[in-house]
Amino acid sequence: MQMIHSLAKFKILGGRTLKTGIAVFLTALICGFFNLPIIFAVITAIVTIEHTAADSIKKALIRFPASAIGALLATSFYGIFGKGALTFALVAMLTIGICHKLKLDDGIIVATITATAMIPEFQEHHIVSFFIRLGTTSIGIIVSTIVNFFLLPPNYSPMIYKNINALYNHAGRLLKRIISDDIADDKEKNRGIQKSYRQLTAQLERTYQLSQYQREEWKYHRHTNEERMAFQFAQKKLGAFQQIAYHLGNLQYVQTKSSDFSDKEKQLLLALTDDYVQVLQDPTHSIKEEQFQRVQQLDDVFWKWKEEHVQQQTGYRHHLPPQTILIYELLCFHDVLEELQSMSYKQNDMVQKCYLKA
Repeated sequence: MQMIHSLAKFKILGGRTLKTGIAVFLTALICGFFNLPIIFAVITAIVTIEHTAADSIKKALIRFPASAIGALLATSFYGIFGKGALTFALVAMLTIGICHKLKLDDGIIVATITATAMIPEFQEHHIVSFFIRLGTTSIGIIVSTIVNFFLLPPNYSPMIYKNINALYNHAGRLLKRIISDDIADDKEKNRGIQKSYRQLTAQLERTYQLSQYQREEWKYHRHTNEERMAFQFAQKKLGAFQQIAYHLGNLQYVQTKSSDFSDKEKQLLLALTDDYVQVLQDPTHSIKEEQFQRVQQLDDVFWKWKEEHVQQQTGYRHHLPPQTILIYELLCFHDVLEELQSMSYKQNDMVQKCYLKA
């Protein structure tokens, strides 16, 4: 067991890769002991290892009936058409179609591979072959599910903490880029910024997916109260980041130019952006007093813009100019940072343990 854990730390051989290899080894060993065909069981074992024990159990309950349908179709069409090309085509199409109709989608790959691979191996007693193939497929499903449940249970929390740190760092760089571009004379804009924003949101989705994996895993494996609290704090930070991503998404579409702001306003925007970046990239999200002072100045600028420019020559009485939108989004951004500071201060020990080491 110690050797397995040591191998799992080696980057090429991750935990899931090792579990796949062990499941294949045990499956082949069992089939060889009972003198059963190995290939079908091994194929099933390879594709049945999942991210979590919960997924493995749920999908095993789907893959068994799907494999039975595939094997039955293969046996039936072999009895009618023999080993011709038509048999392969009909078996593949009907296995996919029937499994989909019965909502056995997670078992389609296993069932289709098993069914088509059975056809060249049929012996004269093809009914016996049906039960043998179904039995070996079941061995692969059962063995891989047991291995996935008991061996090297995954812990996604360190990866979640690392991703959260990376998300906040990425957000800081993106915010700096957006604001610098919004008040610049020469625009380097949109494609690069939009690409960076898409990467940010994709990473956020992946982190939410890891969080879901961790929740599912804890249904079947024990975890400490400290681990639960750290995970809950991570979810709060992800929730706050969702708001940050929303404001960044709005800011990237604000159309302003250098002449829209006075030199003093531009200096204020750049200085406040630097403050925001520092808070975002600090795992404890501490806000300095200077930032509160600058936010107050920006708030004064906002009400000035709103009062002087809210009614435009276009005739839209409630139309807000882009300058006002940009300032408003930055003020909202500060509100989120205050929430972050508050929650991080309350959970300082958690921050030190989980995020500063991530």
